[in-house]
Amino acid sequence: MLTSQLGIRLLLWVGKTVPRPAPPELLRAISRVEVTNNADKDDGFQIMFSLTKQKTGEYDLLQDGTLDPDSRVIIGVIMGAAPEPLMDGIIYHHQLVPGDQPGRSTLTVMGRDVRVMLNLTEVNGRFPNQADSVIVQRILANYAQYGLVPNVTTTTDTPSQNELVPWQHETDLAFINRLAERNGFVFYTEPLTIGTNTAYWGPRDRTGQPQPALSYSLGAASNVRQIHFRNDALAPVAVEGKFTDPITKQSISIPSLPDLRFPPLVVQPVSSRRTLLMRRTANRSASRAAVDLLARKANAPDAVICTGTLDSVRYGFVLRARRLVGVRGAGRAYDGTYYVQEVKHMLTLTGYTQEFSLQREGTGSLLPVVSP
Repeated sequence: MLTSQLGIRLLLWVGKTVPRPAPPELLRAISRVEVTNNADKDDGFQIMFSLTKQKTGEYDLLQDGTLDPDSRVIIGVIMGAAPEPLMDGIIYHHQLVPGDQPGRSTLTVMGRDVRVMLNLTEVNGRFPNQADSVIVQRILANYAQYGLVPNVTTTTDTPSQNELVPWQHETDLAFINRLAERNGFVFYTEPLTIGTNTAYWGPRDRTGQPQPALSYSLGAASNVRQIHFRNDALAPVAVEGKFTDPITKQSISIPSLPDLRFPPLVVQPVSSRRTLLMRRTANRSASRAAVDLLARKANAPDAVICTGTLDSVRYGFVLRARRLVGVRGAGRAYDGTYYVQEVKHMLTLTGYTQEFSLQREGTGSLLPVVSP
């Protein structure tokens, strides 16, 4: 188990199907671990090992099969008494850099979260008379061996086969992501415990108790090393569309949607300056056309982005992507609650750092203060 000078320990399990604690010789060879959790993209990891050639001229870590592609890897950190799982993934890539001196060779093992197993085989299929949420449940049931526990938001739109038949002509992951996008949802897997993952398909979760606050320029209470904000006024979009009434055959405009996320995180959301015209809603039902517009609006990027680096020891917690967090010490316009878009965890022998990317729809906090 890799332990930094500050007492933060790395947890590593590896195996073909059922991961087990990594052997001591493997842990001793680790020099760096990176785990990236992203709200919209695949999660990924990199583990760097220092290698020494044996008398036979071979590297043991490449010979015993522990790190072969398709091996399952669970990565976590222990900052207190309980382990915090960061990644449950699959190895898919190696990079070997031989050195001319003992211990100078390096092996970098890379992989993605278990969603990569849903992206290996293209499938042709049809799902008549089924809501999107039912389709997703059926597909996820085929991957129970990876500890997936489905958490699927129910959708009510169930088109008849005379109206629309959903067709799959891609991998399971691409199909699930396509169904998520057209409902304004996201799809991700996230470790719950060692070997068990939630498979979430639903809207971005902007509710719940925010994580401990990120504090900057607050003296002894500071836990952020650096922080940066940017406000892109062209990021939000307005959406327009029409549908055809099946009885009167008239084209009816769908009312424009307000520039608000739900629930809102700011007092002053940035207004939309760009307008998108949805051209595929004309021949769809009123409910389906409305869902398409809502989905496109939900998938539009937020205007305000906050990036920075966290001092993990001062913070004392693992910052989680896909949740809320408070920011304080940046002034009235940019203090407040944010949605955590991405966190990159980096663990070495000298420390543990977390790089973060936060986002929200505008400026001005809804609350006068941010809880520590």
